[in-house]
Amino acid sequence: MKLTIERSAFLSSLNHVQSVVERRNTIPILSNILLNARDGYLGLTATDLDIAISDKVAADITTEGSITAPAHLLYDIIRKLPEGSQVELDYKSDDGRIAIRCGHSQFALSCLPQDDFPIMESGELPHNFTLSTSVLKRLIDKTRFAISTEETRYYLNGIYLHAADIDGVPVLRAVATDGHRLARVETPIPSDAQGMPGIIIPRKAVNEIRKLIDDMDGDVAISLSDTKICFSFADSLLTSKLIDGTFPDYERVIPAGNDKVLELDGKSFAQAVDRVSTVSTEKTRAIKLTLSNDRITLSATGSDAGSATEEITATYTSGDMEIGFNSKYLLDITGQIEGENAHFVLADAGSPTIVKDSADDGALYVLMPMRV
Repeated sequence: MKLTIERSAFLSSLNHVQSVVERRNTIPILSNILLNARDGYLGLTATDLDIAISDKVAADITTEGSITAPAHLLYDIIRKLPEGSQVELDYKSDDGRIAIRCGHSQFALSCLPQDDFPIMESGELPHNFTLSTSVLKRLIDKTRFAISTEETRYYLNGIYLHAADIDGVPVLRAVATDGHRLARVETPIPSDAQGMPGIIIPRKAVNEIRKLIDDMDGDVAISLSDTKICFSFADSLLTSKLIDGTFPDYERVIPAGNDKVLELDGKSFAQAVDRVSTVSTEKTRAIKLTLSNDRITLSATGSDAGSATEEITATYTSGDMEIGFNSKYLLDITGQIEGENAHFVLADAGSPTIVKDSADDGALYVLMPMRV
């Protein structure tokens, strides 16, 4: 295999695929990426056996061929080469190493044969639809903060994507929860997606696809079955296994009887929470909200650090009330508020609180209170 490739294009493609490779691997081949030079393109593929990412970039190919090279080492080398330079890759099977040349710099990396590289088969994917990147970004950004990291409840370690119905209107809904907070976001459903099964997309796949579409516009083609999902766009393809489990009945967590409405400026509130929580105990991160007529007082107490209070104006007329929250969870939710105002719908100090965004009717958050 021998080719010449532009450094920045190669780096961008490497950046897309190398992040799926774990830093520590008991299986050596999984530390490598597959390089496949053919038909005027260099294809790159990486996998951890649960996720596979493929990308391709135009290259001037002298000799077609395939080999695997250490992912992170190759990425670090290309990253440090001069901007705008041309990079030559040269692999000869009798040497067992790939040569990297750029200007006066030369590197030689040990390779493993491409036949050892595991190819992740997607299988039959009967459900196919398209989402714009802006819609996909919204579904991910407004839910992924609530994905659980507790491995024992593995079925909460991802985003639950499914078709739902609101008064006869079909929607595509994304839900994530860790038992302390819940995020639910919905968007008009593509007609082709209406028969899709409910699926749980793993946290790592969610983060990888979000990185891939970060600087993109246009559409993403999504194909899925009960066990796998595939995202395809531009020159990139991500295939992931789905979490094999049943997502809990999240509708039971969303309270229906809350009757106390608090309306406030989302950004000012978030800044006040951030300031006051500075002194709160690191373990609990507790902050207390004292609600009275058109006024809210935030307070926190640390075991050694001292205490803090701040008062802000709000629209509230439902009687005095005190309620405590984990300040980090509160900031995660208020960080998603796009409109000027956040609406808190409360019941009492021991019941879940609903948070809504004045600028986004399709987003709803639930936050469990805590004792303070």
